[in-house]
Amino acid sequence: MKRYLIYQALKDMLQNIPQLRQATEIEPLLRGYSSDLKWKVFVPDQGYFLLCTFHLSQEPMKRNEYQCMTALQELGVRCPLPISLGRLDEENGYMLLAYIEGEEAARVLPRMDQQSQWDIGMEAGAELRKIHRLKVEGLAESWYIRKSKKHQRYMERYRQCLVQMNRDQNILAFIEQHLDWMKHRPDGFQHDDFHPGNLVIKEDKLAGVIDFNRFDQGDPVHEFLKLGLFASETSIPYSIGQIQGYFGGNEPDEQFWRLYSLYTAMALVSSVVWIQQVMPEETNDMMDKIERVREDHDDFRRFIPRWYNLKNQ
Repeated sequence: MKRYLIYQALKDMLQNIPQLRQATEIEPLLRGYSSDLKWKVFVPDQGYFLLCTFHLSQEPMKRNEYQCMTALQELGVRCPLPISLGRLDEENGYMLLAYIEGEEAARVLPRMDQQSQWDIGMEAGAELRKIHRLKVEGLAESWYIRKSKKHQRYMERYRQCLVQMNRDQNILAFIEQHLDWMKHRPDGFQHDDFHPGNLVIKEDKLAGVIDFNRFDQGDPVHEFLKLGLFASETSIPYSIGQIQGYFGGNEPDEQFWRLYSLYTAMALVSSVVWIQQVMPEETNDMMDKIERVREDHDDFRRFIPRWYNLKNQ
C-alpha cells in the first residue's frame, strides 16, 4: 500500500524532472534489501531510465554515490551512467541514471554452461579491478582499526543472539588470532555489495555492475567475501572466474587467501547478527549458508575453500 501511494505521488512529481516529463511507463523495482525506492521509467524516443527516490536526509550520501559513479564511468567501468540529481519536493530527492538492459546474473548463470559462467566471472573480476582504481581520500583511522572495532561490535551482539553457529569456538578463535593480518592493507574504494545479484547480463555478456548505494572504503580483498556465502552457491565456475579475472587470469597468492578466509569468517559472525535483527524469517536459510561456508573451510583450518579446488578435479 505504501509503495502504491508513493507511485501515485511520483507520477505527479515526475514533472519536476526534465528528462522524465514525457514518461509513459513507471515500473517499481522491488528486489533486494535496499531501503532505496527504485523505478524503471520509459520515455518515448529515449528509452528506459532508472529513477531512485530517497528522503532528503540521505541527500549527502546520494550526492557522493552520484559522484562516484561519474568518476567510475571515466575509468571505463560498466556502471549506470548518472544523468541528474535533484529534489522532488520538500521531503524527497531523486537520482536519475541510465538503465542497463539485461537480466540479473544470479538468475542467468544457472542456465548457462560452465564455460560461459566462468567467462562472466572473468569479466566481473576485471570490472571489479577497474572499480578499485577509483581514488579516495585517506581516513583518520586505518582499515585495521576500523574493521577491528566493527568486528568487536558484532561480537558483542553475536553473544546475545539466540541462534549461533555450530562449532563457533573454532571460527571465533581463528578470527581473534589473525586480526593482525589486516594491518598495513590498502584502503581503497569498495562497491561493498559485489555479487551476481548486482550484475547484469545481456546476450551472455556482462552488461554492467549496479547498486553502488552501499559503497565504502577498505581492503580490496574484502570485496570477495560474498563469493563464499552467495556467489559460489549460485555458480562455482563464476566464482572461480571472478577471482582469476581480478588477477588478470592468474592465480592469487597466499596472502589473498589468508585475508579472504579471515574476512569470510568475520562475515559469518555479522551475518548471524544481521539476519536475526533484520530478516529473522530467513534465519534458517542464512544459517544453512553459514554451515556450508564453515564446511568449505574446514572450520577455517584451510584458507582456500573446497569449491575453489573443484577447478582441479
